[in-house]
Amino acid sequence: MGRYTGPVCRLCRREGLKLFLKSTRCDSSKCALERRDQPPGMHTQRRRKQTDYGDRLREKQKVKRFYGILERQFRRYFEMASRSKGNTGSTLMSLLERRLDSIVHRLGFAGSKRQSRQLVNHGHIYVNGKKVDIASYLVKAGDKISVKPRPKSLRFVRESLESNASKAPDFLSVIKGERPEGQVLRLPGIEDVSIPVQPQLIIELLSK
Repeated sequence: MGRYTGPVCRLCRREGLKLFLKSTRCDSSKCALERRDQPPGMHTQRRRKQTDYGDRLREKQKVKRFYGILERQFRRYFEMASRSKGNTGSTLMSLLERRLDSIVHRLGFAGSKRQSRQLVNHGHIYVNGKKVDIASYLVKAGDKISVKPRPKSLRFVRESLESNASKAPDFLSVIKGERPEGQVLRLPGIEDVSIPVQPQLIIELLSK
């Protein structure tokens, strides 16, 4: 199955929380979750109590939709986390947060992860002075993220920074100016994820 191209507000309603898939609209009164807080579909009132398997599946789907990745990609990150030292759940979330499109979004260079993925894929983002157009590129501590020195690219990012009211997380630093720039101060951890996540439920599901 390919990438989801339907109305993204349905995804937030299905998971029961804001996934911030529509930039500033999610913080306004137009947010679909605030207007219709029940899950989408005809038979929402007749749904049975969710099973333990359903809880684990919903947790995985929530994380996949938040980061905008497919099942095969998600499985690959799980395998990488399983082979690493330390807590598998925390390592999994750290890998997802280290994706370049996620870092660009958390820096405020784009209003949503879709916009940040487009910025990266179209070659508007540089890492340590070199163009990187792969959204899944994993940044490292000390990496510097800058914008392509092109008026259109710079104008888009500056406007996004001005309209973005949220502060960059502690593991990132942002320098606003003529050519905005950010730096990865340290590798992100489970505490840096901006939505409530229970990675242990995901690990239990994928380990079977």
